[in-house]
Amino acid sequence: MVATAIVPQAAATSSSTTDIYRAGRFEPNDFAIAAEDNGGDGLILPLAALRAALEGNSTGNRQLGLLFSPADRFEDAVPLLGQVAVVAVDFPKFSDGRGFSHAARLVRAGFRGEIRAVGDVLIDEIPLMRRVGFTAFEVSNETARRYLAEGRDPSPSLHYQPGALPEPPAGTRPWLRRRTT
Repeated sequence: MVATAIVPQAAATSSSTTDIYRAGRFEPNDFAIAAEDNGGDGLILPLAALRAALEGNSTGNRQLGLLFSPADRFEDAVPLLGQVAVVAVDFPKFSDGRGFSHAARLVRAGFRGEIRAVGDVLIDEIPLMRRVGFTAFEVSNETARRYLAEGRDPSPSLHYQPGALPEPPAGTRPWLRRRTT
């Protein structure tokens, strides 16, 4: 008989990841969230701190990103979008879906930079996140990381409803869309 320990989800995930899942593979993280800043090239700041840093020009040569929390007002972030390379949309818990709406609104507003999901990002949410505009994922859940590293991406290849991004139609049914990879 093998003994197993029941580990709470929060304990099973690491609080900080060193890489980002982007374009089908894990890559080095080029931006650090302010609370985990290690002095690298990029810095992701909460909305109020980003606004203060841009007004005071206190970041030097570092590239900046916006940490967009679920309760942040989208209208407050729009004027800053042209000055950031990354918008990290926070998912404090997997059941909080406001980040999906924020990503779709960023795409509709014309933001061309990286839209990154951070926080409680699970494997089954990644296909839906891609459809609304996310391009990178900070995955700390060990099961999700293992599945992605093994190439076990659960994204379906056909969709019946349009997403936020343009998708080519599949065959003669205009409502059936083919996933673009």
